[in-house]
Amino acid sequence: MVKSERMIRENKAAPNLTDKLGEEEPVCLRQHRLGAGQDPAKRKQILEGARRVFMRMGFDAASVNDITREAGVSKGTIYVYFNGKEELFEALCEEDRASIFASLMTDIERGLSGREALVKFGISLVTLITSEPVIRAQRIVIGVAERMPEVGARFYERGPKRGKALFKKFLDEQVAAGQLAISDTELAAHQLSELFLAGIYRQRLFGAMAEEPSPDRIRKNVTSAVDLFFIAYGTQRDKNEKAAENEDFTISCN
Repeated sequence: MVKSERMIRENKAAPNLTDKLGEEEPVCLRQHRLGAGQDPAKRKQILEGARRVFMRMGFDAASVNDITREAGVSKGTIYVYFNGKEELFEALCEEDRASIFASLMTDIERGLSGREALVKFGISLVTLITSEPVIRAQRIVIGVAERMPEVGARFYERGPKRGKALFKKFLDEQVAAGQLAISDTELAAHQLSELFLAGIYRQRLFGAMAEEPSPDRIRKNVTSAVDLFFIAYGTQRDKNEKAAENEDFTISCN
């Protein structure tokens, strides 16, 4: 009995081998011992395979089997990371949105003046929205929206609606800085977005414009949109400065 009690005390006092190994294990080794569905490289591999399949076949025609072959993984592996092709598609949309918003935020936060910032923002927006991958993704969403309205609704909430909110915030700051005179910045954000994309976006979406618009075409569209926007919402100071610029240009031409 005495011997048993001594063994119990010794066992309690001895360090737990598992705990000890866990404490001393290098961080790099712990990071490589990932749980199911936690390997970012494998997740990226699946997503890239899914992207190629969706772009080639569309959403409805694509199957999980198609994605497994394209990604080079088993069906079981896909279901460890995603519940199905709907979740795969939404993950791809979220990935693209993150990239788009990062680019737009960079343009807005560069500290340019109101007019310069709007031109820069507009060029980035039109370039991204009319790019082939984004146009194809939008076509897929439109194609499934009637059958799966929740997919379309989430795409709008996390994409266009979020973009308009970002744009509205920028316009609010420009109004506060005296660069613009706008009573309804939410409406103005919608108006300028439409002006940016006028004559380009719908043609791209419906296939009437097969190729991505050229940088010159985009710049011309955006510059014209910003000029029109400032005619409606520019402060008197801005209008005076613009008139002076036009007068100087006329004199130099003569």
